[in-house]
Amino acid sequence: MSSGSAVHIGSLTLPAPVMTASGTAGHGAELAPYMDLSALGAVVVKSLAAYEWAGNPAPRVHPAGSGMINAVGLQGPGVPFWLAEELPGLIAIGARVVASIWGRSVEDYALAAAQLADAPASVIAVEVNLSCPNLEGRRGIFAHDAALSAEVIAATAACGRPRWAKLSPNTDRVVEVAAAVSEAGADAVTLSNTLLGMVLDPSTGLPALRAGGGGYSGRPVHAVAVRTVFDVHAALPELAIVGVGGVSNGWDAAELMLAGASAVQVGTASFADPAAPQRVQRELLEWCAAHHVRPSELSGLAHRGGLAAHPNG
Repeated sequence: MSSGSAVHIGSLTLPAPVMTASGTAGHGAELAPYMDLSALGAVVVKSLAAYEWAGNPAPRVHPAGSGMINAVGLQGPGVPFWLAEELPGLIAIGARVVASIWGRSVEDYALAAAQLADAPASVIAVEVNLSCPNLEGRRGIFAHDAALSAEVIAATAACGRPRWAKLSPNTDRVVEVAAAVSEAGADAVTLSNTLLGMVLDPSTGLPALRAGGGGYSGRPVHAVAVRTVFDVHAALPELAIVGVGGVSNGWDAAELMLAGASAVQVGTASFADPAAPQRVQRELLEWCAAHHVRPSELSGLAHRGGLAAHPNG
């Protein structure tokens, strides 16, 4: 990947602008048979707690129109197991890794972050998942509370790496929350997570997922992600943003970057096309070349006159 493909996310520089999205690429090198993971900006792994967690009972994934809904419930082996058994496979293929962590309390987040303190240098950042809506009673949506979100970010400093706060689009306080986590030490925000949704089974009239509701993702949420990125960048132009939500092609990725993102993640598209992150990255770079702009120059152009304002526009 050429230096012209590099992007900057807070204090980090990545050689490429596209990453996998947490929750869709597994905990290790599951997607390696489909693409060169080292050619991506980074691999963001499925969220991990400080301990093993079984997640929700099945069924926990269901189609929802042209999108999908899930209530997997953050199933995972825990950070210690991941460090010993899953991370080495990613390191062996040269991938840059972003660990994603979650917890049921501020203390849980702090413990997971501390467990990552001595992780290998290939773990370049920690994404702090503040926004998963799939826990029982929806009590896991820390990202709806600015003060609580800031408390979590402050408590995760022990990881010793840049932290990206993954926020929720299910609140009208997202700008306030983004400002709070930035002040608390977040290097960037990831915008955004799934929308709260529900699907009913026509044969029973009951929720199709055992847990009831879940997180809605896929192409239909893309416009929501673009608006969320746009609003946060407009209010906080110095805060780095990682854009995610409904990205399935190069233009989707470019759109999030024009709105204010410095890099993007590809998630649900990987279920239909496991090589989607690599394809999206190729298409994004082709789109940039056609418009005579580097990926690093795209961020926020929609706020500054669009492509016509670029020197090569």
